[in-house]
Amino acid sequence: MSAIINPDENNYRDTITTVEKDGSRKWIFAKKPKGWFYNARTVTSIIYLLVFFGLPFLQYEGEPLFMLNVVERKFIIFGLHFGVQDLIVFGLAMLTFVVFVVLFTVVFGRLFCGWACPQTIFMEMVFRKIEYWIDGDAQQQRNLKNSGWTTQKIKKRILKHLLFFLVSFAISNTFLAYIIGMPALKKIITEPLTAHILGFFALVIFTFVFYAVYAFFREQICIVACPYGRLQGVMLDKKSILVAYDYVRGEPRGKMSKGKPEQSNTNDLHEDGSHCTGKCNNCTKIHEPVLVAEPEVKELGDCIDCKACVLVCPTGIDIRNGTQLECINCTACIDACDDIMVKVHKPKGLIRYTSEDMIVHKKKARITPRILAYSAVLLILIGILSFTFMSHSVVDASILRTPGQFYQEHPDGTISNLYNFKVANKRNKPMDIHFILHNTNGKIELIGHEKIEVPVGGEKQGQLFIRIPLRSIHEKKSSLEVDIFDGNELITTSKTTFMAPVN
Repeated sequence: MSAIINPDENNYRDTITTVEKDGSRKWIFAKKPKGWFYNARTVTSIIYLLVFFGLPFLQYEGEPLFMLNVVERKFIIFGLHFGVQDLIVFGLAMLTFVVFVVLFTVVFGRLFCGWACPQTIFMEMVFRKIEYWIDGDAQQQRNLKNSGWTTQKIKKRILKHLLFFLVSFAISNTFLAYIIGMPALKKIITEPLTAHILGFFALVIFTFVFYAVYAFFREQICIVACPYGRLQGVMLDKKSILVAYDYVRGEPRGKMSKGKPEQSNTNDLHEDGSHCTGKCNNCTKIHEPVLVAEPEVKELGDCIDCKACVLVCPTGIDIRNGTQLECINCTACIDACDDIMVKVHKPKGLIRYTSEDMIVHKKKARITPRILAYSAVLLILIGILSFTFMSHSVVDASILRTPGQFYQEHPDGTISNLYNFKVANKRNKPMDIHFILHNTNGKIELIGHEKIEVPVGGEKQGQLFIRIPLRSIHEKKSSLEVDIFDGNELITTSKTTFMAPVN
């Protein structure tokens, strides 16, 4: 083995890998990875892409299954309608998301970045694959960039960027469909441009933004634009599981070789009896070459310093320097290192999912009480949020006594109270609302309305009287329930109070 190569341990901290010393952009030519993790990520990405491009086409009762229309404040999540009245639900969802991100990152590192982040999936599993198909692997891409503008290079550049633009156009259409819905998007595409000028410009802007990101900005999104990458430095600790290099097993690293070059036997004597060092001036003695023993050195680790992990990294880092903000946990270095370990007949896992604590104490990855506790919190939060969505009512209705108003006594022996009502329609169809007293002898009189029609996503409010015979009242203040119907369908029941003189 050769002498150990010891790079400056702190040099990588002084600059990011995508910037040259003069401040110019350093283009990353990542070698195409191969291995178990890359195959698993490919399958995961295919499922993700099918869901991403297919979800806007799914409808429920004539409405999109999933839509986030910020402009019109209309939100549909798996067929459930949400409006401004449901801000508390979105607040709970944001709180759950933030806590989820923190706890998930503390335990599992940037697993989301490598396996589920849209930026990583589109960049590594769509655009990068197109680039490998057209330009070839890393060295071929590098050679193509440095070559002159030949006919072949021009054809490859046109084809690659044309495909990049078409994929970006497909992404922008899908992205816009999540905002305005597929029916509205179809109108923008099929109807005259003048009828949907704003939608057309939105489509063009989204297309060029996605094209610029994936064709030029690329990994810089993860390095300089994404706040999650910056936050990981304060959320990770020595027990966090992430893609890491086992420096205890790998160091000191060194390249493998068969032996030392042949050297002269320094025990040879000159004719005058002096020792020959092999470097004597004007020495005419013929030395017999011999193979001398290599000086005794500390035993090298399993890392042979092949730099395979560096060549496949899409952000250009050396994972052997430790956890870095550029690392997206894409596992490409794991596959590359495992492949080398197999070839040199050494155990896999020199780079693997592990933690600093496991590396130092030479422990294998295992489920610890800490992981179970944090995972339980995550599941509870997801469960609470799921229950909130599942128990979401299709109508938001309230009937409350009008403040400052007392009961009225009528000659027919009935008592009436004045109420304010408010009904918000969260269904995907108009509602024909009417009220019926629940298990109470009495009647409801609308003020200024013969019937209440609430459009999709709209709301209606007004006043009504509830009249109950005095003989049916036994308390000064009693509870009252009002059933709210959409046609013949009971939607919900609203609780209120009724005031009357003591009978």
